[in-house]
Amino acid sequence: MSAWESSVLDAGSNPEWKSLLPKLVGDLDTWSERMQPIAAKVSNGERLTLADGIVLFEHPNLSEVGRLANCIRSARFGSNAFFNSNVHVNQTNICVLACKFCAFRRSKKAKDAYALDINAYLEDLGQYAEHVDEVHSVGGLHPDWGVEHYAELFKASRERFPHVSIKALTAVEIKHLSQLSNMSYKDTLQRLRDAGLGSLPGGGAEILDDGVRAIICNGKESSSEYLEIHRTAHELGIPTNCTMLFGTIETLEQRLMHMIQLREVNDDTSGFQCFVPYPFLPDHTRLPEAQLATGSEILRTIAVSRLMLDTIPHIKAYRMNIGDELAELALQYGADDIDGTVQKESIMHLAGSTTPLDHDRIRLARLITDAGCVPVQRNTTYERFEIFVPPEPKPRRGLKMASP
Repeated sequence: MSAWESSVLDAGSNPEWKSLLPKLVGDLDTWSERMQPIAAKVSNGERLTLADGIVLFEHPNLSEVGRLANCIRSARFGSNAFFNSNVHVNQTNICVLACKFCAFRRSKKAKDAYALDINAYLEDLGQYAEHVDEVHSVGGLHPDWGVEHYAELFKASRERFPHVSIKALTAVEIKHLSQLSNMSYKDTLQRLRDAGLGSLPGGGAEILDDGVRAIICNGKESSSEYLEIHRTAHELGIPTNCTMLFGTIETLEQRLMHMIQLREVNDDTSGFQCFVPYPFLPDHTRLPEAQLATGSEILRTIAVSRLMLDTIPHIKAYRMNIGDELAELALQYGADDIDGTVQKESIMHLAGSTTPLDHDRIRLARLITDAGCVPVQRNTTYERFEIFVPPEPKPRRGLKMASP
């Protein structure tokens, strides 16, 4: 079967994945003594605790943690790894906030401040629309743009590019729009959904601990507001991703409590389709006290995420942030998705990312196959899938040899 469909709730995951775990985990004697109790829980389909998560973060054998995470990944998806064809259009960098870690934000009076009006946005998207089926749009909190501006934008986008799904707006953007327009979260999301919004990207979660948030992103939505906005979206039938920014000032326990809060919401809603953990990128930002994550810590955090988040189907190795090499490795540490072709992106690259923006589907498929996986192209909401088979290369024309 080269193409198939799934429900939004299953998101392409094998509904019977837990039944496959005993065989994948295997004999507990093959695991180190410290890992055996956790491997037993995974084999039995039991939920891991905060204490288990601490063991996983502190276990000296990273490859063993990755191996266990990969058992869950394989049970859910076999050898499939997912990507999509998308473009990022960041509609404005003007923002009323000034988060310490953000290199993208500009004041309204800054020389390099910009705000794409609807025509400019459509013109920008139109350069890529023939080659993508998703536009990912997040940006600053523009002081003058309320709900109706975005409703008009989404309506115009869907009318001109009906095949392009709109994944847009973080929770703090939803909060900002609701305040500007004096509307509830529910009414704001319903208005945007009816105008064409398809899903929320989940950014802005940072760490769901208000003590940490007061330092790194003071003024953004609180932890409870982030969860409330996403819960409301799920209740309205809007699927979302969720994220975690790590490597700033948070503790391991705070990372784990972040994950636990997300999985508890998904116990009720099943609306989080994908978890996207990504490290803080230090260049050109204003958080000198950040701890900064090593490559090993990035892989470990991805693996622990897969092991802790039993109610969230997908774990993304966000290559725009961690780079292609680590993203490829992460596919053996519990991740199953590497995002998309992207084509254009500003926020991560202003923060220091050097990941190429010109990846086409063939290059992404090669990255996935090099990791030992099968490349599968998906749509935004994980309902339609197709194994990607690169076209046969055109035969090269040889030069005729001169006669002796």
